[in-house]
Amino acid sequence: MLGGLIYFREGLKMIINEEKILGLIECRNAPDRKELLSILNRAERLCGLEPEEVVKLLNVTEPEQLSLIYERADSVKKRVFGERVVLFAPLYLSNHCVNSCMYCGFRSPNRELPRKRLNEKEIVEEARALEEMGFKRLLLVVGEDPLADVDYLVKAIRAIYRETDIRIVHLNAPPMDVSALRELKKAGYGVFQVFQETYHRPTYEHLHPAGPKSNYMWRITAMDRALSAGFEDVGIGALLGLYDYRFDVLATVMHSAYLYRNYGTHAHTISIPRIRPAKGALLTQKRLEQYRVTDEELKKITAIYRLSVPTAGVVVSTREGARLRRELLRVGASQMSAGSRTDPGGYRQGGKTLEQFSTDDKRGLLEVMLDIMEEGRLPSLCATCYRVGRVGSRFTSITSQGLMKGFCQANAIITLKEYMLDRELNGLKGLFDEALQRALEEIKEERVKRYVVEKLRELEEGRRDLYL
Repeated sequence: MLGGLIYFREGLKMIINEEKILGLIECRNAPDRKELLSILNRAERLCGLEPEEVVKLLNVTEPEQLSLIYERADSVKKRVFGERVVLFAPLYLSNHCVNSCMYCGFRSPNRELPRKRLNEKEIVEEARALEEMGFKRLLLVVGEDPLADVDYLVKAIRAIYRETDIRIVHLNAPPMDVSALRELKKAGYGVFQVFQETYHRPTYEHLHPAGPKSNYMWRITAMDRALSAGFEDVGIGALLGLYDYRFDVLATVMHSAYLYRNYGTHAHTISIPRIRPAKGALLTQKRLEQYRVTDEELKKITAIYRLSVPTAGVVVSTREGARLRRELLRVGASQMSAGSRTDPGGYRQGGKTLEQFSTDDKRGLLEVMLDIMEEGRLPSLCATCYRVGRVGSRFTSITSQGLMKGFCQANAIITLKEYMLDRELNGLKGLFDEALQRALEEIKEERVKRYVVEKLRELEEGRRDLYL
């Protein structure tokens, strides 16, 4: 037993070093202007930040200093990915779950609303509904449902690829063993995503009292097994508001650094969900208030993730409202969902099953795209990197050198043009044309610009699924 405890502690220390984090967050001192600029200058070289620097930024509350952080985060995002904003949709497969997470509407003791597990036909119908909206990239989401096993997930992705023109499917699922993950990778999943929820072990164990999810170490090592099984890209994140956000932000950055040291690739995505109300959840209002993350703090967290892990896609969900999501794009966020439903079957049927949590931004894909363009940014439906091998350590290398934004700009233009051609935009076509023209003018390399112009011509002639 003692040997197991020693291994547990040492294994955890390798990934996040809990003792170091607790020591760092004891200090509440913010940097002076000189030190802040030194940290930000280092971040702008796309080399990331050390935990000691991260905690300094976390301690900043003064508006002028926050503005400096936000400006540099946006600058880093533009250097890495350009102005493009990747758009995707989650597709919830099942709300059956054997876990008892105290903050989740899917928790097994919740008997308030009916459960639903999509069959293969229903999965395809949901994917088609999203495809009709214009999505080309989906994230399948499933909880700890014993019947939504590896075979189920393999059949799901094969049916989507076979019956629709969806181009890439990612997966948010419970931790699995290496053999199961190999099967999922072989079936064609792109990013494998598992959120730790909170990295603070005592809080984690309190909030997950029963079910497989109660095993903290099994969850925190999920990315190790995924990368060992052949997944090149993995997504991580903490559910902000379960514990002191400074602890979880530091742990998330450490986790990504650990992946880079051991596998040559940072986390491909870092998500920034905040705890939301969920029907049937058990967290008290007092508990929610204790660790509440304000809008300003969420902006700071977003910017710090961008500066600390510049190659990661920082992902914003529809948990947040339209105004705040717009602001998060200005401080380093680079991906967002749109038109999301968190109930299985919700895109076709709507409102008949239990949602995992409430969403705030109810806008559809078109409205979100228009908002992005009004901000001077470029909506992207691109799914190219996963299909041409710009993944894993290669993706990290290209991105950290500032070489990815050329691919991103070109493919965002091409996919936006395809979206325009396949939909009735009525009086909105001019806004799309202006955004495309502006994006074309921003391409400095003439060879790339000629390539993109040629692809736009081919799209008008009827070809589809073109990319750089």
